[in-house]
Amino acid sequence: MTEREKVGRPVLLRCQHCHSLNRIDLARLHQHPKCANCPTVFSLERPQPVTDDDFAKVIDGASVPVLVDFYADWCGPCRALAPIVEDLAKEYSGRLKVGTVDIDHAQDVARQFQIMSVPTIIFFKGGSVVDKVTGLRPRADLKKRIDAVLS
Repeated sequence: MTEREKVGRPVLLRCQHCHSLNRIDLARLHQHPKCANCPTVFSLERPQPVTDDDFAKVIDGASVPVLVDFYADWCGPCRALAPIVEDLAKEYSGRLKVGTVDIDHAQDVARQFQIMSVPTIIFFKGGSVVDKVTGLRPRADLKKRIDAVLS
């Protein structure tokens, strides 16, 4: 067992079913962690929704870098980017946490990070912003940015 596996890589996730926050260890994803309140199994192969209420806890408490996609349901480029973000969440599962913020429902967070256009992707590492991209970008560009954040 490596030193990293002994220490673990905890992140906070909101259960898709009962909406309670759960601390999940990414080093133990192979054990298919379940929500503490209900039997829902967590899947980090999909972006996790983040709200005004839990944004700070989710980002600051992440032991891995975090990609956050700020979007709006009415935005065409956001809808085009969504499958790319979902694919990246699957590809980098366990090494990168991927979250989504609906700016119409999380206006405080959108204001805090001065989201003026969507889609906007912000990369966090250690709770701090390390990169920001606005507009629809090709998958290859996002992969390059993710790899830079992970290194």
